[in-house]
Amino acid sequence: MSCSYAEGLSPYDNKGKLGLPEQFDQPDKIRAQVEILAQWIRDSPHTVVHTGAGISTAAGIPDFRGPQGVWTLERQGRPPPPSLDWDSATPTFTHRALAVLTQAQRVQFVISQNIDGLHMRSSLSRRHLAELHGNMFVDQCTVCQRQFVRAQPAATVGQKVDASRSCPAPRPNGRRCRGKLADFVLDWEAELPEHDLDLSLAHSTLAHLSIVMGSTLQIIPAGNLPTYAPKFHSTGKLVIINLQPTKHDKKADLIIRGYVDEVMKLLMTELTLPVPDYQPTVDPVAMQLAVANPETFIEWTQDGPAAEKLTEMAQDVEKKFKLKRKAAKDSAQSMLGKMLKKAESDDKPIKTEEESLESKELKLPATSKPSALLNQATD
Repeated sequence: MSCSYAEGLSPYDNKGKLGLPEQFDQPDKIRAQVEILAQWIRDSPHTVVHTGAGISTAAGIPDFRGPQGVWTLERQGRPPPPSLDWDSATPTFTHRALAVLTQAQRVQFVISQNIDGLHMRSSLSRRHLAELHGNMFVDQCTVCQRQFVRAQPAATVGQKVDASRSCPAPRPNGRRCRGKLADFVLDWEAELPEHDLDLSLAHSTLAHLSIVMGSTLQIIPAGNLPTYAPKFHSTGKLVIINLQPTKHDKKADLIIRGYVDEVMKLLMTELTLPVPDYQPTVDPVAMQLAVANPETFIEWTQDGPAAEKLTEMAQDVEKKFKLKRKAAKDSAQSMLGKMLKKAESDDKPIKTEEESLESKELKLPATSKPSALLNQATD
C-alpha cells in the first residue's frame, strides 16, 4: 500500500536518513516511562500528538525509513516489502486509542503525516485532526475546496483532477458546484493544506505537551512542530515514542524505545480508558461504501473558522514569548553592562604611598612647609 503511494510520487533524491538501527528499551523501563507519561498527560492543559508511518506498521503498512522501509530497500536496490491493499488495512490499537484520548479530552489535537486514512477510519473527528500530507480516502473540489470521503482509495497521487467526477456539494444558492474532484494526496514540495497547516501551527504553539509517535521527524515543517511545546512554555515537554533515533532526541524530556501499540496499551491501562475494537459503523469509508445513493456524500472539510480563532490564540502566546525573551535579553545586557563597568573600575591602577604623597604635595598651598608635609605623612 505505501509502496504504490511511494511509486506514484515524483522523483526525489533527498529522502533523509534511511535504515537507522532500531533500539528497544527493557519492559520494566518502558512501564516506568509510561507511568511518567500518564501523569504528564493528566497535568497538561493542552496535549498534541504527532504521528508518522510507524503507527501504521501494525496494520500491515510498511514504513519508509525503517530497516525494512520502502525507501530503505529502494536505496539498497531491493524490492519493496509486502503490503496490504489500502482497503484491507484497519485502524491499529494506537489509532483507536488516540480517538478515545481526544473524546476524553486528554489529547486536544493530532497532527499526522500519514495518508493512509486510518485516523479518519478510527472515528477520530476532523476537528481533532490535521492531515498535512493528505488522505488516500478523500477527494477535494477544485472550486469550493470542500473535501469528501471516498469509498475506495484514490487511484492517483499528487492532487490530480478526475474530469469525470464532479463536486457533489451544493452552492449557497442551492445549485450544484461546478468544480471537479481531485485526489487529496500531496506530492513532494506541494503546498500543505492551508487550514490543516494553520491548525497544526496553532495547536503546536498552544501545546504544553507534545508526543511524537512513529516518526523520525525528518520532514519539515511537521518534524519541527513537536519542539514548540518546550520552546513556548516554561513547563512544556516533548516526548518521543519511536524505535529509531530522531533529529530532536536531544530536546526530548522523555524517549520511549518500544512498539507504539505496546506502549499505548500500557498507557491506556494507566489512564483507565478502555479502547474498543475497530467498528465499521463509525468508519466514514465503510459508511460511504454502504451508501446506496451515489449522490449521498460524507464531508471531510477542515474547519476554517476554528483555524482562524486558534491562530489568534497562538499569536498571543508567541507575542508574550517574544516580549519575555526581549525582557530577558535586555536584563542580560544590563547585567553585562554593570559587570563591565565594575571590571573597568576594578582595573584602575592603585596608587603607591609615594604617588599619594606626590599628589598631596601638588595640592598644598604655597605657604606650606615641607617639614609639615613630612610630619603629616609619617604620623
